Amino acid sequence: MKLNIDKKEFTLAIEHDQVKKRIRLIGTQINLSYEKQVPLFIGVLNGCFMFMADLMKEIDIAAEVCFIKLSSYKGTEQRGDMQELIGLCVDIKDRDIIVVEDIIDTGDTLRFLLDKLNEMQPASVAVCTLLLKPGKLKHSFSNIAYVGFEIPDEFVVGYGMDFNGLGRNLKDIYKAC
Repeated sequence: MKLNIDKKEFTLAIEHDQVKKRIRLIGTQINLSYEKQVPLFIGVLNGCFMFMADLMKEIDIAAEVCFIKLSSYKGTEQRGDMQELIGLCVDIKDRDIIVVEDIIDTGDTLRFLLDKLNEMQPASVAVCTLLLKPGKLKHSFSNIAYVGFEIPDEFVVGYGMDFNGLGRNLKDIYKAC
């Protein structure tokens, strides 16, 4: 299946049923890993909103949710500079944190966020991402604990991820042609 978004063509990459199955598995892993804790899930907006909503439906342990908004993209190109747009809503000192990302690409955004979070002295920080592009990573991370899918270096849209603000509402994930 092909579709056009803002004059760019995309083809189906990952069907929604595959995404749902993977999220159930990640939810089970988190429930087991944090069964005696009360983690704070920090979603990185805007891209994480669909993934985080579905992930939280699979979490049956006590947990809190907060969001932060960062930006490093314009169209399909990464700008490189981070802009903290919306900050944390709670004190994270001595808390177990799970950062929820839609996609980890170069890792620049995640590196920026983890540096900011670590300044606030959390007890632990784990990262949960729906998509990971291992071939594009510019940083090394020991705390990427939960990965939905590893994908090649292709631009993707859908399931919360956008192209020029469009396509976030698509339930499947598409790659640029």
